[in-house]
Amino acid sequence: MGIDTLKAAADDTAATRRHEQRGWYFYDWACSVYSTSVLTVFLGPYLTEIAKTAADPDGYVHPLGVPVRAGSFFAYTVSVSVLLSVFVMPLAAAAADRSGRKKPLLAVSAYLGAAATAGMFFLSGDRYLLGGLLLIVANASLAVSMVLYNSYLPQIAPPHERDAVSSRGWAFGYAAGALVLVLNLVLFLAHDSFGVSEATAVRICLASAGVWWGAFTLVPLKRLRDRGTPHPADAAPRGGGRQLRETLRDMRRHPHTLAFLLAYLVYNDGVQTVISQASVYGSEELGLGQSTLIVAVLLVQLLAVAGALAMGRLARTYGARRVVLGSLVAWTVTIGAGYFLPAGAPAWFFVLAAGIGLVLGGTQALSRSLFSHMVPSGKEAEYFSAYEISDRGMAWLGPLIFGLTYQLTGSYRDAIVSLVVFFLVGFTLLLRVPVRRAVRDAGNPVPDRI
Repeated sequence: MGIDTLKAAADDTAATRRHEQRGWYFYDWACSVYSTSVLTVFLGPYLTEIAKTAADPDGYVHPLGVPVRAGSFFAYTVSVSVLLSVFVMPLAAAAADRSGRKKPLLAVSAYLGAAATAGMFFLSGDRYLLGGLLLIVANASLAVSMVLYNSYLPQIAPPHERDAVSSRGWAFGYAAGALVLVLNLVLFLAHDSFGVSEATAVRICLASAGVWWGAFTLVPLKRLRDRGTPHPADAAPRGGGRQLRETLRDMRRHPHTLAFLLAYLVYNDGVQTVISQASVYGSEELGLGQSTLIVAVLLVQLLAVAGALAMGRLARTYGARRVVLGSLVAWTVTIGAGYFLPAGAPAWFFVLAAGIGLVLGGTQALSRSLFSHMVPSGKEAEYFSAYEISDRGMAWLGPLIFGLTYQLTGSYRDAIVSLVVFFLVGFTLLLRVPVRRAVRDAGNPVPDRI
């Protein structure tokens, strides 16, 4: 084979890889609008108000007969949704690895989540139980789809491209979140001009996130391709708990990968809780209006695009591990400062949002690419199910602590400052992980900078 033929084949392979990578970016573009518009901005305050409408004179609702303070209902529902995800994600991951068919499973989970989100249009009056159910379905579906989506990363990007590809994916997601938030802001602020009430405007914003999610999922489903079947002989179905134990048992042969997951579980629990509870803190404790919260989250989205790309570039020089450690220091300082924010002062809340935005995307993107180096070939979906459990499925503790702290103290300030411990402990655990050894033990080449 001549040199020209080899070069043409290499160019064709690179072009095919870039084509698939661009399709992969679009799932972040599709589903991140749910995380931003629904989970971070609108649903928390709106579902809390619906729960308060349904509450008894003492301020409690009673789902399944359990007394719950209306102000804690949203946080508790998030915890239930991620606990459910723990049992569903390993099943989907094992089926994907053993069948070699990720795309059908990605389609099912994505469109189930999109349908549940679109159904939030029907939330009104005192239908807090419907809101809780739709939130649980949408959150669990998103978690399953992200397992499958993330497991494509080591297959579509060689080691030297992985930090950049992961960072671009997060940047795509935050760009979509910013774009849709602008449209949401126009509708919410000018709802009278559109002839709808404020509550109806919120319901339209919630439902439109589901429509967006479903529409743009078509792009990755068209461009991504299924690989071969790594484990055709071991295709027997297992229960979710048993499958998770099997995956963790296999991971015990890679203890440094497991150590990284433990560190990620802790600090990402803090990240996810800040994402899901920041709007409740702003509205309930600081007395900020919905439009202020939307502008703040829009600021987070815009700066997260720049932050993810900038931290991806820093990783080329300093390595992803060092950059993530630096971001955890920034998280600690930022959330600690959030305790002292004065009520009714939007400017200081915007400063807090800016600090979060600059580190948010990079922390998530570089953590994902770091882990992808530690995954043995052929085990991508199963290992990423454990990663996603750390990302979302084990992110029940933060919301639970947040909700319990508020229930015991009646103060959202005490609740927000309780999250600092997650970043301090996560930093300490990550500092102890020998990343290069973890990559070698997984049978993968070690990048020059990691």
